Amino acid sequence: MTHHEPRLEMKPAGAATGSVDGGWRPRSLEPTTAFPELVSALHPWVGPVGRITYNLDLWEPAPRKQTVDGRMVRYEGVHTIDRHTVTAIGTNGRRVSLLVVPPPTPGGVARAVLRSAADSDSTATVADILASNGVPPQKRAAAGMIRPGATEARPEQRWEAEGGYVRNTAWHPA
Repeated sequence: MTHHEPRLEMKPAGAATGSVDGGWRPRSLEPTTAFPELVSALHPWVGPVGRITYNLDLWEPAPRKQTVDGRMVRYEGVHTIDRHTVTAIGTNGRRVSLLVVPPPTPGGVARAVLRSAADSDSTATVADILASNGVPPQKRAAAGMIRPGATEARPEQRWEAEGGYVRNTAWHPA
């Protein structure tokens, strides 16, 4: 698999703690295409990536896991994080939260957003970083609606899909 250089900027070590640790401009909102590039690029910051959490309202539907660079990476789509962020968690427990620059954002504006997200003194929110650079937030398909095919599984469903087993404790007479 050929990976393109990701468009990623990270805050330097020891930078101010803000709402994000850097910014990323994916080429698309298709997780199986975009996330492998990110996983490879984040290795210096979190080591091998074990999980990526993303917002279901912004991203296209994705499988629960994908092999990237010979390792299994779990994808967890949720509605509870800002739609313009992804969180990557290393197998060692280290994590980074990244501002996601919408792919159609023009190059110069996108670079300005990435620089703002990676500014060592910035504690700005994702919405403030986008707005200060003239980037409107991506809109949901419809208020309160989940994208077709993008349903959020219950934790026990995810566990079963990953090889676990939920025992049915209901009593059934013989």
